[in-house]
Amino acid sequence: MIERVSLNSLKFFYYVARYDSVTIAAEKLFVTQGAVSKQLKNLEEALGRRLFIRDGKKLQLTGDGLTLFDCCEQVFPQIDQCLVQMTREKKNEKKTLILSCEPTIAMKWLIPHLVQFKLRYPEIDISLLTAGGEADFKALNIDLALRRNDFEWGKAIYSEKMADEHMVCVSRHKHLAPMSQLFISSSRPKLWTQFKDTYKAQFKHFEKVALEHFYLCIEACLAGLGATVVSAYMVEKELDFQMLDMLTPIVQDGSAYYLLSASPFEDDLHKVIFKDWLIEEMRTSQTKLMALSAQKH
Repeated sequence: MIERVSLNSLKFFYYVARYDSVTIAAEKLFVTQGAVSKQLKNLEEALGRRLFIRDGKKLQLTGDGLTLFDCCEQVFPQIDQCLVQMTREKKNEKKTLILSCEPTIAMKWLIPHLVQFKLRYPEIDISLLTAGGEADFKALNIDLALRRNDFEWGKAIYSEKMADEHMVCVSRHKHLAPMSQLFISSSRPKLWTQFKDTYKAQFKHFEKVALEHFYLCIEACLAGLGATVVSAYMVEKELDFQMLDMLTPIVQDGSAYYLLSASPFEDDLHKVIFKDWLIEEMRTSQTKLMALSAQKH
């Protein structure tokens, strides 16, 4: 069967399915939108199956499309890694990537997971800077920045989605007394409204307390002072070791984490390695967290 299907068409399909957009796929592949559409048509004709449902400008994967995308999502990153390994100029060359990351996600999730990255890629050092919002790549000599898409970073910045954001309300005690404190980070003030509207019965008696950073909210919870609404990634260890308990299921908040670069990722093989590793690592954490949520709720 593989000899009847163009691998180029599969690559074009993978990019369109990944970004839900012919336009973005064309930009990533440095071709025209017409070229992408033609490759999709050729692939559907070769397979004799519809892969997308077209609704105006929107594309939605069919059941067959989802099946093929799941397969491509496993194969193409592996090929990418293989090519990266084969095309390294110097196998043992040391490389330092300067990464900017929001403080709490860096402290509570990224740093613990970087141990695994170092074991797998000892030739790449990660120098970590903590900051949020717009990243000044030139002034700070930053290679990469991990950010949520809660601001506009501009068309000049290259971006790749790492994972959807997932939020949860946690506390040290499963059952809290009436008028307990609910700690909210002032960096995401809308969280209070979102969760209060979703879980009215549970939240109506909470007293809202704003703290500057998520890590302060987490420490307040660990001290038994109340509850907090945080990114599930930030409390992965605490949930895993039962240091904190979930008061609500883990839910998506509509935002996502993106890796940003001032130049194309493909221009630096070390950036590609880190990008692919980060996607894999965040996906693993997400799977574990959702399994914990399903057990609790």
